[in-house]
Amino acid sequence: MRALIQRVTKASVQVDSQVVGQIDQGLLILLCAMAGDTETEVEKLASKVTKLRIFMDENGKMNRSIIDIAGAALVVSQFTLAADTSRGNRPGFSHAANPDDGRKLYEYFIVEMQNSGTSVETGEFGADMRVSLINDGPATFWMDTSQS
Repeated sequence: MRALIQRVTKASVQVDSQVVGQIDQGLLILLCAMAGDTETEVEKLASKVTKLRIFMDENGKMNRSIIDIAGAALVVSQFTLAADTSRGNRPGFSHAANPDDGRKLYEYFIVEMQNSGTSVETGEFGADMRVSLINDGPATFWMDTSQS
């Protein structure tokens, strides 16, 4: 699993000019299931994300998690995180999970986040979406379960 995580003060996602998900303080999580990923990778990533201490404490240090601040998560599927740009000028996406597996793992990730006590909003899997955000910091983190 791959995720690009952005600490935000606000974020929203639209499909066909309609807002389908929005949050205030929390995390925008752009999520990609990779070929061969299983529920084990989802559980590992969701656990790490919910415990990641990237929110400021009273001393201005990154020392609080999304759970500590009672923040929300906006989870958006983004298969382009699987892009292979090593050859030529056109990205390849053969490393992404197939759409059926990708959807199942995306939905399982949402459930795992909710099970942690995190409020979760979502985009629409496979849709053409417009994502808006106010990145807080800016603070952006790359996570890949194959590299941890």
